[in-house]
Amino acid sequence: MRPLLWAACSQLLPRRAGLCAPKPAVTTMVTASHHILWPPALLATSSSPASVSTGFLQPMVPGSRAPSCWSSQFNVPPSALLVARPVGVCSMMRLPMRASAEGLDVVFVGVPLDTGTSNRPGARFGPRQIRAESAMVRRYNGSTGAAPFDSLRVADIGDVNVNLYSLPDSCRLIRESYQEIVASGCVPLTLVLRIWSSLKARPGEERTQERKQPAHGSVSFPLAMKPCIMYSPSSPWLFAGGDHTITYPILQALAAKHGPVGLVHVDAHTDTGDTALGQKIYHGSPFRRCVEEGLLDCGRVVQIGIRGSSYDPDPHKYCREQGFRVVPAEECWMKSLEPLMREVKVQMGEKPMYISFDIDGLDPAYAPGTGTPEIAGLTPAQALEIIRGCKGLNIVGCDLVEVAPMYDVSGNTALLGANLLFEMLCVLPGVKTL
Repeated sequence: MRPLLWAACSQLLPRRAGLCAPKPAVTTMVTASHHILWPPALLATSSSPASVSTGFLQPMVPGSRAPSCWSSQFNVPPSALLVARPVGVCSMMRLPMRASAEGLDVVFVGVPLDTGTSNRPGARFGPRQIRAESAMVRRYNGSTGAAPFDSLRVADIGDVNVNLYSLPDSCRLIRESYQEIVASGCVPLTLVLRIWSSLKARPGEERTQERKQPAHGSVSFPLAMKPCIMYSPSSPWLFAGGDHTITYPILQALAAKHGPVGLVHVDAHTDTGDTALGQKIYHGSPFRRCVEEGLLDCGRVVQIGIRGSSYDPDPHKYCREQGFRVVPAEECWMKSLEPLMREVKVQMGEKPMYISFDIDGLDPAYAPGTGTPEIAGLTPAQALEIIRGCKGLNIVGCDLVEVAPMYDVSGNTALLGANLLFEMLCVLPGVKTL
C-alpha cells in the first residue's frame, strides 16, 4: 500500500516537491508516465515492484495526461470500471487539465464571479462544484447517440481571472479574454459555463481529425494565475461560472466578430432590468445592456421559463417592445417543449446564435442551489428538450450560470448543471452520432 501512496503523492506534487526518498521502483514508474496528473488506477493486485509499475494507466498520447482507458486519439472521461470516481484531480468530467487550448477542439473554462448577485451570493463556487459532480458524466449520450468524445478533443483549462472587488473590472477582464478567443476563431461553452467552438466546416470542406499534439512534458499553470489568457486559434470553449452578469461581456466579444446574434435564453427572469441601487451592471441587466449596444438580433431572441412576482404590472413590456419572444413558465407546464423548439429552430435560422442557461429556470425542487429561486419552474426533462432542440443550429457559444452550491447540500443542482453542460457539448457542430 505504501508504494501506491508514494506514487499518487509524487504525481500530484510538483516535480521538485521533495518527497522523502521514494522507493526506486515507484520513482521509475512516475518518470515513465511523464508526471501525469491522474493518480493511478491499480489494475494488478500483486505487491511486487513490477506489479506496481505495470498497474497504472499510461497516457493516451505523449503529454496528454489522461489515462488510456480506451484506444482513441481523443481525450475520454475515464471509465469508473477502471478508475474509481474519487481518484484524480478535480477537473470537468475528469478530463485532462491543460495550460492552453492548443491542439484541442473544445475546452471547459470556469468564470468564478458572483459580484453581480442581488439576493444570495455563492455562484463563484459553481464551477468548482460542477467539476466535482461531473465525475458522474460518462462517454456517450445514451438517449441521442451523440459521441462528443469520439468527435472532438476536449479538456479543462481552468478559470478566467476575475476581480472580486470590482464588477466593471471583472467585465473588462472577461471581455478581453473572450476577445482573444473570438479573434482566434473559437466558439465558447462556459461553466458559469460557456462554450466557444469553431467546429462547423465551411461548405465543401470536411473537418479534419488531425490535431497538433501538446508538447511532450509541458508544464501546466492555472489560468487564474494569469492576468491575460491566450488561446489557441482552433479550439472551441466551454465556460462555467458564476452569476449571469458574465453573459454581457461575452456577447460583446462575440458580436464584434459575428454581428448581432440570436439567443435562446432559459431563465426564471428576463434579466432586462435597467438599474439596481444606482448600478447599471448586475446580474439582472445583461440583456438590456446587450440590446443598447446592438449585440442581439432581437427578432431572434427567445426567453423560456420566465415567471415570478415583479416590481411592475407588465414586467415583460420591454422585451416585447424589442421583439423578443417571451415564453412564460405557465405555457410550459405539463407539456413537452419539442413543438416549441421546432418553432425556435425556424426562428433562429442559419445565422449565429447563443445559448444562455440560468439554472434558476428550473424549478427549485430540482435545482435549489441558486441565488434567486422562483417556484413553479421547468423540469429537467424540459431542459433536455430545449438543449437537444438546438441541435443543428449555428451555435457560436453557450453558458450555464447561477449555480450556488452551498444552498444544496445534496449536490444535485451542480450535478444537474454538469449534465446540462454535457448536453450542450453533444449538440455542438461536429459531434457525430453513433
